Amino acid sequence: MSRDSLSVLSVSPNDTGGGAEKTAAGLHVAFVERGLDSWLALSVDHGTVPNTLRLRNTARRGPWARALLRGSGLADPGSPPTYPVALQRAVRVLAEPARWSRVLSGLEDFDFPATSTLLSLPPRPPDVLHLHNLHGGYFDIRQLPALASRVPTILTMHDAWLLTGHCAQPMECSGWRTRCLTCPYLDRYVPIRRDRAGDNDRIKREALAGGRVHLAAPSRWLADMARESGHAALAAEVRVIPNGVDTAVFNPGDRAAARAGLGLPADALIVLFAARSVTTSEFKGFETLEAALPAIAAGCAGRELLLVALGAEGHDARVGGARVHFVPFVDDPASVAEHYRAADIYLHPSRAESFGLAVLEAMACGTPVVASDVGGIPEIVEDGVSGLLVPVGDPAALAAAAVRLLEDRELRERLAAAGAERARTVFPFERQVDAYVEWYRELAENEGRRQS
Repeated sequence: MSRDSLSVLSVSPNDTGGGAEKTAAGLHVAFVERGLDSWLALSVDHGTVPNTLRLRNTARRGPWARALLRGSGLADPGSPPTYPVALQRAVRVLAEPARWSRVLSGLEDFDFPATSTLLSLPPRPPDVLHLHNLHGGYFDIRQLPALASRVPTILTMHDAWLLTGHCAQPMECSGWRTRCLTCPYLDRYVPIRRDRAGDNDRIKREALAGGRVHLAAPSRWLADMARESGHAALAAEVRVIPNGVDTAVFNPGDRAAARAGLGLPADALIVLFAARSVTTSEFKGFETLEAALPAIAAGCAGRELLLVALGAEGHDARVGGARVHFVPFVDDPASVAEHYRAADIYLHPSRAESFGLAVLEAMACGTPVVASDVGGIPEIVEDGVSGLLVPVGDPAALAAAAVRLLEDRELRERLAAAGAERARTVFPFERQVDAYVEWYRELAENEGRRQS
């Protein structure tokens, strides 16, 4: 591997987790493998990828806060203490009363002082700064203008948080079109205590003002949302770079072998749904799937129906005539791919989705997909060609599409083949990596000309 002169600093809350964290870590590893001088700054580092740096916010706080947080075991976000949450909250408030007074008033928590040290963390100053999810409780978005004035900066929007007064996905709410002046959904992730959504939206707009930040979106849907909200006009540009799938890992395989390896029944009809916090996320729509299960089981002509819910703790349960098998969240991509291969069909009933990486992974593994017609998913799934799309929150439509697939082997095979081909040719991971590396070079060259 030859070394590359281009230096890139990426920023993400965690090296493991959901789609955003997975994308950030995967891109960083690909850059390292290509020989770029690539570094990944993290709040929580599990040691899964090379060339990582830690954002140590506690070390930058005042002496009183440092002493209290360290003495109570709250200094490291990767190792939370075991004593009650209420007591943890009381210690944090005592350590930094002004900070938590702002949070209690309804502002999002932006007090993360290590943000100002970002550019000094890698061995040499980066040519490009690439920011990923900023709402993981570790980054001060108010520092964005200062950072972007020093180095070309890309911010990848993995969800709509940047465009709203606090929530990662507004779903049915249209308040983001009018600057979130009032918010009826304070509990929606990322929750706030009181309605200061308009103030949070203003802070984010001010962070983008000046046109120095370049925005990336994984779907045309999210890019269009940025334009409609007015945030795109504050940035230097908006580019759509779809997420990619590593087809060396996610590819069709032997269903029987996958089931045997995972300990799943050989003869059952298996449907799969995979997501981080699959049963509890307000965005993933598990309640729609749960409501559809009795009708799916009734349409299976007496065969056992097993739903594998990948991404949740719990004991096996029965819903109607179906058995539900819960599998804890899995970080290992090869294991995730085996779960896709083991399933007869993959169901994805999301209420909101900026892209739909799990849908793409299932397609790449040759598993036919039924997914919600929402967000960026229709840009992945061609309805009736490479999968089936159903209305959001419609259990009857989800059940009808699932039964149709389970009953029609020829349709399953046709959609599976088309889905795998589309994943391989339209959404290869290397294409995503190429797009970002070319953009990095363009920005670095433009910055060099500007300085000279």
